[in-house]
Amino acid sequence: MHIPIETEDTALVIRVNQNRDPLLVYIGKRLCNSTEYASIPSFDAKQRNGDYSGQYSAAYTPSGTRNLLEPAIQVIHADGNPSLDLKYVSHKQDMVNGSSAIILTKIQLKDPVYPFEVILYYKAYYKENVIEQWTSIRHTETDVVRLQKYSSANLYLSSAHSYYLTHFHGDWAKELKPEEMLLTAGIKVLDTKLGTRADLFQAPSFLLSMNQPIDKDNDDHGEVLIGTLAWSGNYQIQFEIDPLNNLRLIAGINPYASEYILAPDTEFVTPSFLFTYSYHGSGMASRNLHRWARKFRIPQGEDTRLTVLNNWEATFFDFNENTLAALIKDGKKLGVDLFLLDDGWFGNKYPRNDDRAGLGDWQENVLKLPHGIGYLIKEAEVTGIKFGIWLEPEMVNPKSELYENHPDWVIKAPNRPEYYYRNQLVLDLSNKAVQDFVYGLVDRMFTEHPMLAYIKWDCNAVIYNAYSSTNPHQSHLYVDYVHGLYNVLDRLRRKYPTVPIMLCSGGGGRVDYGALQYFTEFWPSDNTDGIERVFIQWSYSFFFPAIATCNHVTDWGKQSLKFRTDVAMMGKLGYDIVVSKLDEHELSFSQESLRIYNRIKHIIWYGDLFRLVSPYRSGSDIASLMYVNENQSQAIWFTYLINNRYRAGSNRPILLKGLDPTKTYKIQEINIYPDTNNSTIINENNVSGDYLLTCGFNPMVDDKRKSVVIELTEQSL
Repeated sequence: MHIPIETEDTALVIRVNQNRDPLLVYIGKRLCNSTEYASIPSFDAKQRNGDYSGQYSAAYTPSGTRNLLEPAIQVIHADGNPSLDLKYVSHKQDMVNGSSAIILTKIQLKDPVYPFEVILYYKAYYKENVIEQWTSIRHTETDVVRLQKYSSANLYLSSAHSYYLTHFHGDWAKELKPEEMLLTAGIKVLDTKLGTRADLFQAPSFLLSMNQPIDKDNDDHGEVLIGTLAWSGNYQIQFEIDPLNNLRLIAGINPYASEYILAPDTEFVTPSFLFTYSYHGSGMASRNLHRWARKFRIPQGEDTRLTVLNNWEATFFDFNENTLAALIKDGKKLGVDLFLLDDGWFGNKYPRNDDRAGLGDWQENVLKLPHGIGYLIKEAEVTGIKFGIWLEPEMVNPKSELYENHPDWVIKAPNRPEYYYRNQLVLDLSNKAVQDFVYGLVDRMFTEHPMLAYIKWDCNAVIYNAYSSTNPHQSHLYVDYVHGLYNVLDRLRRKYPTVPIMLCSGGGGRVDYGALQYFTEFWPSDNTDGIERVFIQWSYSFFFPAIATCNHVTDWGKQSLKFRTDVAMMGKLGYDIVVSKLDEHELSFSQESLRIYNRIKHIIWYGDLFRLVSPYRSGSDIASLMYVNENQSQAIWFTYLINNRYRAGSNRPILLKGLDPTKTYKIQEINIYPDTNNSTIINENNVSGDYLLTCGFNPMVDDKRKSVVIELTEQSL
C-alpha cells in the first residue's frame, strides 16, 4: 500500500510493506500518475542486499529493536523495557476547512506489544509546495513512559548520489553566516542548548542541495530542499548518510537534558518541521516558503505594516518626558507611522538607567516620565502618529523588586552561584504563576492604554543553571519553558489578534516559525551597518519574507545615508536615528524615501523575490536582487557595491528574473539623493521583458554609485 502526500509539484510517498512497516520511499517531483509510485524500488535486503534491518527508510524510526541507525523516537516503557516497534494501523487524508488547498494526512502507528501509539501528521499546502510535519505520542500503559527522544520528522532521501548542506551559524551582530559542506558517512548535527535565544549560534533552518553545491551564479538552478523547525527552544537536526549512501534527516526538540515523563492517556505533540522541495533551485524554494508564511503562518502576513522611529540609538537610557515628546514630533516630521519607546522607561526603587537594574519592575519611572506612558501616547496622538513600547517580560535583573519578591520565579540551580547573561536571569515560564504575570503585564499595558499600537518584545538572556523550583520534573524545564511562552503568546493573540508585535532577541536570537505564529515581524540583527546588513538580510531571505523583516536606518556603519536607506527598504523599513541632527539634504532625502517606500512597499512585501547576484559568490563586487509583483507588471530592483577595490562594480549587464518576456517595461532609477551630481538617472522606456531576461541590464553600480534602486513598470503599447 502507498500513501502519497502531494502538493502541486512535490510528493512524499510512504509505503506500508507486508510486515506493516511504514517506509518513506520517495521525496521529489510529483508524478503525473500516482499509481507509478508503486514502481519505486525498496531499500531492503531483498532489493539492495544491504539493509537487513528493513528500517533504514522508516518513516519514523523506533529504537531498541532491530534498528541500527539513529532513531527518531526512543522510549522506556512503564515496565522498564527500552524497545519500541511501530506498525501501521490506519491512515486518513482530509481537506482542511473543506478546502483542497490543504490536505492533512494522519498515519496511525502502534507497538504490537505495548499500548503505545504514534500518529504522524503531514499537512500539504498544495499551491505553496510546502509540507508541514509533526507527531503525536500517546500511551495507556500502567504507569509513566519516559520519552528520551521525540522527533518531529524523519525524512529519507535516496534520489541523489551526494548531498550538500548549507547551514547558518553566528553570534550577536553576525547572525546567519552560511557554511556549505558535502555530507559524508556519519552524522552531522545542528543543535542548540541555550534554552532561550536558541538561534543565537546556530539557526534551525538549512538548505540541502542534491548532487552539487548550491549554484551561487544561478539561484534558480538545481534540486534544493529548504527545511526549518518551528520551535523556539533547544532543537536538534541530524543528517545521517547511511550505509547505502542515502540521507536520513531527523529533526525535532533536542533530547539534551529533556527526558519527558508521559503519563498514561496523555498526549505529547511535537513542534512542526517545515520543508519545501524545489527543482528550480533555492530561489523557487524560498518563494514557496515566503508565500506559505505570508498566507498561513505570520499574523497579518498579507496585510500592511507600520514604519517606525525608535529612540534607542538616539537616547539609549538617557531621556525624559520632554526629550521623548520632541522625538515624537521628529517622527511626524520624518514621516513615519509610529514612535517606539525602547528600553529604560521603567523602575523606581531600582531605576532602569542602565542594563544592571530594574528589569522586571514594569512601572513608569516617575523621574523620567512623571505623567506616565499615557501622556506620551496622547502626545503621539495629537502629533498624528501612533505609539509603541519595548518590553522584555521573560527576564529579570537580580537588582529589582520582582527578584526580591519572587526569587522562586527565577531559573537558577540551588547550591550554585548565580551566573548572569547581560546582567539578567530568566523567569521560569514553566511556572503557571509566571505565565500569568507575563500575560498580565502585557494585557495591563493594553487595558490601561487602549491606544497603544505596537509592542517590541525582547529576549536578551540565555538559560544558565537550568533548574525550576516548581516543576516536578527538572528534565521538563527546557520544553515546558517554550510551551509556557507559547501559552502566554496564544492568550495575548486571542485577545489582541491584530496588534503588531516585533520579535527581538538581542538581534536574531529567536527567529523561527514557532514564534512567528504570534509575531508580525522580527529583528534580524542589532548590526545595522549597511554592508553587513546586505549579507545578513540575504541569508534571512532564504527562509523569511520581506514583510516580516525589520530593517532600520541607523548611524551604525560608514556608508552613506542613501546606501543604508536602500538596504533597509528591502523589507519593513524603520528608523533609529536622531532626526534633529539630519542636515537639510539628509532630511529631505529621508522624507522622500518614505514617500517612495509607501508607494512601492506592496511590491517588496508581497512580491516574489529573485536573487540575481550573490554577495557570497567568489570574487563578487556586488549584491543584487529584485521583487516582482504577482502579475509581473511591477518590480523593484536593488543593487549594492560590496567591494571597494579599484574599478569594482557592475561591469556588465545583470540578467533579470521574474519578468514576463511578452511585456514591455519602463526602467526608472528611484530614491536618488538630492543634488547628487554623480548619479546617472536611468529612465528608459519600452524595454522588453525578453531582452531583460536574456541580455540583462547594467545598473551602473560603482564607487560613485554604491547603491542603486530601479523601478520597472509595465508599459501599455
